[in-house]
Formats: sequence, C-alpha cells, structure tokens
Amino acid sequence: MPVIEITSLSHPGVEIFGKLTEAQLRNRVEPGKGLFIVESPKVIRVALDAGYEPLALMCERKHITGDAADIVERIGDVPIYTGERDVLFGLTGYTLTRGVLCAMRRPVMPSVSDVCRDASRVVVIHGVVDTTNIGAIFRSAAALGIDAVLITPDSCDPLNRRAVRVSMGSVFLVPWTWCDDPFGELSRLGFRTAAMALTDRSVPLDYKPLKDESRLALIMGTEGDGLPAEAICKADYVVRIPMSHQVDSLNVAAAAAVAFWELRPQHQQG
Repeated sequence: MPVIEITSLSHPGVEIFGKLTEAQLRNRVEPGKGLFIVESPKVIRVALDAGYEPLALMCERKHITGDAADIVERIGDVPIYTGERDVLFGLTGYTLTRGVLCAMRRPVMPSVSDVCRDASRVVVIHGVVDTTNIGAIFRSAAALGIDAVLITPDSCDPLNRRAVRVSMGSVFLVPWTWCDDPFGELSRLGFRTAAMALTDRSVPLDYKPLKDESRLALIMGTEGDGLPAEAICKADYVVRIPMSHQVDSLNVAAAAAVAFWELRPQHQQG
C-alpha cells in the first residue's frame, strides 16, 4: 500500500486524475488499455464488487483511515496519492466528492449477443450525449428490471466520470456494450423494437401487444430532436407516453424510467 504525498501538481502518476481529458483516459496508450475515474467511496465499492480493476487511488489524508479505509484494504498494492484539500483541488479542478477518487481499468467490452443472451428487456441509448441523462437512465435500468443496455457510438460514454457518479454505480450493475447496428443485431436475437417517439402511428405505452412481447428493446433518442426518422421507421412499434396539460414530452431520462416500469416483464408485475 504505497502512500504518496502530493506537494506538486506535476507529480508523476497524478495526471490521470486531472490533466487527461475523458477522451484521453478512454484511449490512453491504446484503446484496449483505457482508464476511467470513479468518485466517492460508495460508488468505488460498487465497482470493486462488480470486479473492476483499481489502478490508483487519490484521497484526502484523513480518508485513508476514515471513509476509504475498507477500500484501501481491498485495492492491494496500488499507489495511493494524498495531500491537502487545496492541492487536490488544484489538480482535479473540483472538490472531491467525499474526498476519494479511484482510477480503474476499462473492461474489454462484451459482444451484443453476450449482453443480450438471457435478456427479456433491453434499452438502446441512441445518440444521447448528456452525461447526467446517461447516468440517470442506467440508474433506472438497474432499479426497474432492464436486463441489458446497448449504446450507439454517437452517445456519451457511460464510464464518463459524471455519468458514473449520477448513476450511483449502476453502470457497473447492468450489462452493457456499444452497438453500431442495434436494429439488425436485436432482430437477429429475436427482439421486437419499440421506438419512443411522437408520430401518427404511435401506440400508448400500455398497449397490450407491446406489454406481452417476450423480448422487447426500447429505443430512447436524443435530448433535443428525439430519434432520427430512419430509426423510427425501422422499429416494430412506435410508442408514446400519454401526457396531460398539453405537455408533449418528458426528459429522456424521465421517459425511460416511466417506460421501464410500465413495460417490465409480466413476471415482475403484480
């Protein structure tokens, strides 16, 4: 457990916590050896429980024997960087949540077929770029019975620091992977697809044939424009959430939570 006192922002090894952008962390050295940053003891514990590999810890000195003591015991022989709060703030540019950050190894991403093999309910995050929405969708997916998440490459990275924090670690609980062709892949795996969109052919969320589907994938679109026309045309269903007071739509994260609950598998209802 090498504890390293930081007195300078240029100390070797600490650049992963402050100087590297999210894109640089993701592609550090080579794509297969990327990193990501997890904030707060609670979320770090969720990641460790899920089998993610820690590479370095940064925390205020008091947390080494305080809030992060159990984490320090679990992470083995990895460097622990510590220092005064103002030094750590100068490095990261923000006050640490509960005073603890952990750099972790990005996992090798599974195939779509592996992620969806035993799934009955899947969500496709299609072009969603807001980190808060990504985190909130994952948190709802974990809580409300979604078995897997597929993400198009034009969406935000779920292992973005803020997305991980907003999800409260749920990105480590629900199987997920990137997917270039969600409609083709899901069709080959026997899923029916339901695009969440307002069109002339949209059916209400409680449409019985939709709820009776044994394998269903919900397609959630971008925050501003929603799903592109091509994606809506490819879907087996187009679905709307009935609204009141002339409200036409919900935020994508809120809409996802409502849809997850209403369309949960029959064995989870009651």
